Amino acid sequence: MTSFFAAEALLPEGWARDVLIEADAAGTITSVTMGAQPGGARRLGLVVPGLPNLHSHAFQRAMAGRADRRSAGTDSFWTWRNAMYAVVARMNPDSAEAVAAMLHAECLERGYTHLCEFHYLHHQPDGTPYAAREEMSLRHIAAAETSGIGLTLLPSLYRHGGIFGVEPNPGQRPFLNDLDQFMGMMGALDRHRGPRVALGVAPHSLRAVTPAMLQALDENWQGPIHLHLAEQRREVEECVDATGMRPAEWVLEHGFAGPRWVFIHATHLDDAEVVALGQSGSIAGLCPHTEASLGDGIFRLPEWLAVGGALGVGSDSQVSLDPAEELRQLETSQRLALEQRSVATSEAEPYPAGMLYRASLSGGARAAGAPIGAIAPGLRCDLVELDTTHPDLIDLSGDAALDAWVFGPGRGVVKTTLVAGRVLVEEGRHIAMPAIRAGYVKAMRDIWA
Repeated sequence: MTSFFAAEALLPEGWARDVLIEADAAGTITSVTMGAQPGGARRLGLVVPGLPNLHSHAFQRAMAGRADRRSAGTDSFWTWRNAMYAVVARMNPDSAEAVAAMLHAECLERGYTHLCEFHYLHHQPDGTPYAAREEMSLRHIAAAETSGIGLTLLPSLYRHGGIFGVEPNPGQRPFLNDLDQFMGMMGALDRHRGPRVALGVAPHSLRAVTPAMLQALDENWQGPIHLHLAEQRREVEECVDATGMRPAEWVLEHGFAGPRWVFIHATHLDDAEVVALGQSGSIAGLCPHTEASLGDGIFRLPEWLAVGGALGVGSDSQVSLDPAEELRQLETSQRLALEQRSVATSEAEPYPAGMLYRASLSGGARAAGAPIGAIAPGLRCDLVELDTTHPDLIDLSGDAALDAWVFGPGRGVVKTTLVAGRVLVEEGRHIAMPAIRAGYVKAMRDIWA
């Protein structure tokens, strides 16, 4: 039995003081007691549940900050893809594992405790499979073992290069599997599930799979299903040209929506699509820093919240690894678009950071398909302690402290991070960072040599 005593903690019922949190040897919370005495428990200050990172392409950590130089003509998501393909051509299993471990450690230092890895880099640069088709997937699991982060591995089904049957381009060769190959890989990975490792599927997008593939996954997979949707205007136009329907309209028409479905970005939705997707129980997987970096556009947040839409946030292309920064970007992008402040609020929830944090806990946990997202019995003991001696948090508590973390100017607010009851970050630093960083430096030099 492991126990922790929080001076203040965010519980499903709201903020509470003097909270004793007990967990078993597997890292599952067994009891939460308010108004308790600390006894021999480890003392913590202001504690929140660890946030799930619901969308990550780990290998892109190797190119973050290195793909912003102007190229020929007008830069866009589509020109950025060419830079991404060039990095893919330099990756191997060892470098992919080292880069993923670094990403995981950095996420833990900033307050993410679980990562949903939307994994489509399956094969060698020329498209030749490794001896075990699941080799690159196993490297993500190994990286999570090194870092200690919780992981939902989402192998991506990727077969085509355009909506419903266009042939892929050469840069996409490492991504490609047919449906039978993909399902064989999923079967091999099933034995690797565990207390910190969950499994989902990720048909990459309507550009990469066929309707028959989507139908097969929907019928034969019981866990979460993640899909990029309506990220770029060009994608919407191509879908209309190919099908006569917009992407969100198409998935709704064909029944590919509901509580198991996580739609990444969902940037370009019309009024009817916002209502129908939001009310379907589907989750919007938002990556505000990546969406800004790639020029995607701005998600329709007020309309989504108005219909009860679920959401979570993720780091995607890794240009930001900080959940507080993602929540800030999500809110402040709305302020720019609407020319008003405090958009993600209500009479009942006047603090935008509090509203968005709670929404991201709920949506992120469901997207991960894991027992996380709250400090409650039966869930994994994933805790984040904020440093109340940090200049931005002095004399603050509750949602006011969350607002200061998200909207304040300072970083380094996360003091301690636990996953499954194990302390992984002490005084803001991952306990294995020196070794993880050394592996990352070697991998980067190999990739960029």
